[in-house]
Amino acid sequence: MIEENCGVFGIYSNKNCVEKIFYGIFKLQHRGQKHCGISTYNKKLKIITHSGFVRHTFTQSDLKELSGNYGIGHVSLKEKQPIILESKLGNFAIAIAGNIINSEELFKELKNEGYSFFAHTQVELLAQIIVQGRDFIDGLKKLSQKVKGSYVILILSKEGIYVARDPYGFKPLILGKSKEDFIVSSESRPFSFLNAVILRDVKPGEIILINEKGVQTKEVIKGKRVAFCAFEWGYIASMDSIIEGISVSKVRNNLGFLLAKDDNVEADIVSAIPFSGIGYALGYHKGSKIPYDEVFLIDRFASRSYLPLTQKEREKEADLKLSVIEANVKDKRIILCDDSIVRGTQIRNKVLELKSFGAKEVHVRVGCPPLIAPCLYDLSTRSYKELVAKKYTVEEIARRIGADTLRYNTIENFIKGIGIPEQNLCLYCWTGKKIF
Repeated sequence: MIEENCGVFGIYSNKNCVEKIFYGIFKLQHRGQKHCGISTYNKKLKIITHSGFVRHTFTQSDLKELSGNYGIGHVSLKEKQPIILESKLGNFAIAIAGNIINSEELFKELKNEGYSFFAHTQVELLAQIIVQGRDFIDGLKKLSQKVKGSYVILILSKEGIYVARDPYGFKPLILGKSKEDFIVSSESRPFSFLNAVILRDVKPGEIILINEKGVQTKEVIKGKRVAFCAFEWGYIASMDSIIEGISVSKVRNNLGFLLAKDDNVEADIVSAIPFSGIGYALGYHKGSKIPYDEVFLIDRFASRSYLPLTQKEREKEADLKLSVIEANVKDKRIILCDDSIVRGTQIRNKVLELKSFGAKEVHVRVGCPPLIAPCLYDLSTRSYKELVAKKYTVEEIARRIGADTLRYNTIENFIKGIGIPEQNLCLYCWTGKKIF
């Protein structure tokens, strides 16, 4: 389960769009699996939020109640969104993704100015800053001057859907279009299901209004630099998404190919920890000419409980999800690819499992460089003490996870695999160098 992020989705249609919002946030479920919500506008704002998976919690009666021609949706790790506020700018719903580094400072400042908060959440904080403006556009401009961090914002109002991306462009935000709809989404993944095509990415610092007139740029706030989150291509985004015009699948294939370059290990097969390592393993297979085969089978009925799970039950579900294909493992020397290593616990379990089924050797290859810093610019659940690469050498990590050898991609290869200049990427997770 990815616990890094949130996902936003918005649509303006000439027909009832609530089912499309439902499927839009379902296709973004990998970005946040604890909470989900939808808000629509049909003469007045309507909102329904749930804890849990999109398809497990929203009912047909929910969707009927939410009927409307435009609206926004959200999936989250942290809290239920969207939220609705009453203000001098009118009633509106708002959903965000990202992380505000100076949030506590801003909470204190606004409270001293007499503002009150129903909940101590970043989405309410940003909403309170925005309503200080003359209108939503002015409010979003004021927000960009006050906050430090990353954000993408969708505001649902009677005028349409206001869209904003922070001036650094940390988190992705993509515009799409179909015959009936204008769409904005954290990833392009929902577009194909909704018969939409990519128009373009929202520019860093851009403020947009989407309504019956289409997509209208209202402002572009210039930042000091661009800092696209490189971890989106390496780990967070779905493989079938395209971000800044660059295919996530292609990037992971590139990174696997580069990982195989000059890697002189001998092996019988290349394989992956599904689904996270598949793109890397296919690239490594192409680069090394070593045959690709599956060593784990994903149980398609696992992780689909309709009941809330305890931590212990979630761990059991994770164990149920993957089973070893013994015939592909026994007496084999295996290159096992994955996207990243955080604590090292999960990869260790899988290496030991392969060896218990008769693997001769397991050589772990990691598509991303060693993680040495918890993300400042997103909802990271990590701390320095959890990052195994911060505490141990590569050789020590190999011993700890039971691998015969371990190799990570280099920062240089990672940048090359994405194909965006280093000065336009945020690489903090791997370098510890802050953007601001």
